Amino acid sequence: MSYQEAITYLYNARPPFHEVGAAAYKPGLENTLRLMEYVGNPHQHLRAIHVAGTNGKGSTCHLIAAALQAAGWRVGLYTSPHLVDLRERIRINGRPIPEKNVTAFIEQHRAFLDELQPSFFETMTAMAFAYFVAEEVDIAVVETGLGGRLDSTNVLTPILSVITNIGMDHMEFLGRTLPQIAREKAGIIKPGVPAVIGESHPQTLNVFLERAQECGILGEGLETTDCRIWFADQCGYMRTRRLREAPECELKGNYQEHNMQTAYVALQVLRNYGAIRIQSSAIRDGFAHVCTLTGLRGRWETLSEQPLTICDTGHNSHGLQYVARQLKELSNPHIWIVFGMVNDKDTEVVMRLLPYGERFHYIFTTPDTKRARTAQEMQTLWGKSGSVAIDDPNEALRYAQAHAASEDAIFIGGSNYLVGYALSRFAHTDQV
Repeated sequence: MSYQEAITYLYNARPPFHEVGAAAYKPGLENTLRLMEYVGNPHQHLRAIHVAGTNGKGSTCHLIAAALQAAGWRVGLYTSPHLVDLRERIRINGRPIPEKNVTAFIEQHRAFLDELQPSFFETMTAMAFAYFVAEEVDIAVVETGLGGRLDSTNVLTPILSVITNIGMDHMEFLGRTLPQIAREKAGIIKPGVPAVIGESHPQTLNVFLERAQECGILGEGLETTDCRIWFADQCGYMRTRRLREAPECELKGNYQEHNMQTAYVALQVLRNYGAIRIQSSAIRDGFAHVCTLTGLRGRWETLSEQPLTICDTGHNSHGLQYVARQLKELSNPHIWIVFGMVNDKDTEVVMRLLPYGERFHYIFTTPDTKRARTAQEMQTLWGKSGSVAIDDPNEALRYAQAHAASEDAIFIGGSNYLVGYALSRFAHTDQV
């Protein structure tokens, strides 16, 4: 079996959520546990940090992993979705899983996979955990796929649980209110395991405190030494007087301050309660070189300088509110926005957040997925003048580049598919 045949098998036998949406979602852990048992229960042999949240969990995972790498640890990193290459999901010290390992896993276990029919994500999770154990990583940083309580990764008993934030996304699976969604995310908090919550919110605070009480990590009060749950936004900011030498992060999005704060608090908890050696210098170096160390892409990433071309993976209202603010802060005379979304996101809310005015020109396009909203649908939802609808993302990018002057800016976003497409194109040339 070739690598391409292995990839084709994975996609055809079990289409991934990012391609087909709800049809790929299999709630519950029974399938995952059966698959894990078949491949040797690797989840029982991993020292792991488990990260959930509506937005920022991928960036937070990479920040934590980068600091651990800078401290000298051998770090496995499991995240999703990928932008260009499936192997991005499974890395050790920034290096993607080799093609031969993907192929060998499918070849070795194909008969059982055909029998069990696990989801794409369940299969990838088993592959990642087995690879990390075989390669003897010191620690694994693991991002949930969707939710938390019923997510395939929740077979882990980690040394630390992290929840970045709670927003309105994937409501058809997780609930229609913030407390309902928070309960699903809080499912990754385990008895006796310290937990860090990135952003506290009046509607979700009690959900996390109740879960912490159930798991025996809530002391007499949040200020007591026997409490093992921390709300990162209530802790001292990382650029305090004591740590004023903390670096500028390689991630440039304004919203990354929240993720840096969450990652910093998580690393402090690991240092204090997880028996993990992490020097302050390693945190500084890890944050300063997070993309270089881990291979992270697509977070307010500059693809070209003239005209300035930026992409970002924000894809729902919670994430795109920060992107919208940063677009407004750009000083370029004109900003050409190539934008598309998928149909299970809160598109109407996003449209109210996006900047409007003489400087902003929208090119709506159709991401390459069955879940996409069409360019025409997006333009109709926008309902304002000064936009065009071009179905083909390649033609949409060409249109932006043809109209943008050298002093202008181009932004590509709204969907991971558009960002992945742009990354693959700009890898070869500044002109698409």
